[in-house]
Amino acid sequence: MEQQAVQLDRETFSCPICLDLLKDPVTTPCGHSYCMNCIKNFWDEGEKKKSCHCPQCRKSFTQRPDLQKNTMLAALVEQLKKTGLQAAPADHCYAGPEDVACDSCIGRKLKASKSCLVCLASFCEKHLQPHFDSAAFKKHKLVEPSKNLQENICSKHDRLVEVFCRTDQKCICYLCSVDEHKGHETVSAAAERTERQRELEERRGNIQQRIQEQEKDVKLLQQEVEAINRSADKTVEDSEEIFTQLIRLLQKRSSEVKQQIRSQQKTEVSRVKDVQEKLEQEIIELKRKDAELEQLSLTEDHNQFLLNYPPLPALSESTHSSSINIRPLRHFEDVAAAVSELRDKLQDVLRDSWTNISLMVTEVDVLLSEPEPKSRAGFLRYSRKIILDPNTANTELRLSEGNRKVTWMNQDQTYSSHPDRFTFYLQVLSRESLTGRCYWEVEWRRGVYVAVAYKSISRAGGGDECKFGYNNESWALDCSQKTYEFCHNNIWTSISGPVSSRVGVYLDHTAGILSFYSVSETMTLLHRVQTRFTEPLLAGVRINKIGSSAKFCKPR
Repeated sequence: MEQQAVQLDRETFSCPICLDLLKDPVTTPCGHSYCMNCIKNFWDEGEKKKSCHCPQCRKSFTQRPDLQKNTMLAALVEQLKKTGLQAAPADHCYAGPEDVACDSCIGRKLKASKSCLVCLASFCEKHLQPHFDSAAFKKHKLVEPSKNLQENICSKHDRLVEVFCRTDQKCICYLCSVDEHKGHETVSAAAERTERQRELEERRGNIQQRIQEQEKDVKLLQQEVEAINRSADKTVEDSEEIFTQLIRLLQKRSSEVKQQIRSQQKTEVSRVKDVQEKLEQEIIELKRKDAELEQLSLTEDHNQFLLNYPPLPALSESTHSSSINIRPLRHFEDVAAAVSELRDKLQDVLRDSWTNISLMVTEVDVLLSEPEPKSRAGFLRYSRKIILDPNTANTELRLSEGNRKVTWMNQDQTYSSHPDRFTFYLQVLSRESLTGRCYWEVEWRRGVYVAVAYKSISRAGGGDECKFGYNNESWALDCSQKTYEFCHNNIWTSISGPVSSRVGVYLDHTAGILSFYSVSETMTLLHRVQTRFTEPLLAGVRINKIGSSAKFCKPR
């Protein structure tokens, strides 16, 4: 309670202008007290505006009051100072450069807590109090602190802006409405605000509904991301296990082959060494007999020689030498050849299987592509302005109409040398790369190929690798005066359909769809390609005959 009393004293004996303890306190005729210097400075500023009023209750005075020091109040303030009463409350915050300052504060200004749209001024909590205490301020409109209050004053008439001109869509004052805005549709700013507030709420409702719908989509996509990640992780895990099993199987077969080779090696070496040992024994026995006969041959006594001469049967054939064939041997080389053949077969299987596996991976497509449009108006939503690139045009082709039309002139044009130029075939490509969903139309004359191609297509020479439709880097529709034919990778497809001088091309690069249409009063599908595009595409044209031309039409 004592702390509350002290706080009350602080507020009671503080100047409403500077918020410090009163210095040389004076009291106005309306009963409010201020520092003498504070109220004088306040009224000095007011004289410039030809007004003199109380800062708190806003009571106006016809003449500036002659104020005298309130000695009793000054004595009370001095007595309270001796009891340890300090200056303004510590919870007041001064205004910084980014803050809205109180317009009533003298000296260092406090932060404004509210702005008044009637007073066109901003007030701190202390100076705002009269708006709550006095009935004179009851109809004033308080808003959050604003630095833009002066925008509510008409710069021409210096009056409050409170009328809205619907004709010119701007806020004006009353004098403006009877002056330069005379005869315009005008309403009060409050009425316009009410109507626009209703529109705003309706728009917010639509936005919030859209937010809810898209949050559901985001949640669904997040669940799809988690499902993709789970599926990919599980597939990687299963694939690694399968490849590990394959590796183990190959390692097992490798071990078995190695074991068989070593076993056979041991058997054959044992057989060979057995024969080798027996032959070596025979050699020893033969050498012994040869030595005995040599010794006998050296006997000089004829009688002794004849007496010791043994009967000599014919020398028998070796028991083992007959099993040894002298021929070139391959030993285990045939086994290595068989293993090499197995490797080649596995490589073929892995290559074919890898193509299928890779195709399966790339065909994983979670988000469904938008369906192909059903009407020409639907196609024109995706229309693209196609500009031909002069650096790709064969030198006998002339570009015109802003590089949208190409004509065969049968004579060289003035083109500079460029590595992107088609040197043999009468072809030209677009400048822009095409991705996503695109649609364009080509007006043709006599005979042309309407094509799309990768930027990497070859340009120099007369080989099929440069010719639209004759390789795997381009797709082409052959347009003649009687029939259509489609060509890709030199595979031709005859097309039945109404021949028109205008062909529409629809590309959904992401979905891998390329469609050609005959365009007249109606659109007739001529041919559709479903594939997988690995690069951005370029639109192209190849000219068949002298005087033939093709023009990429402007979207309309």
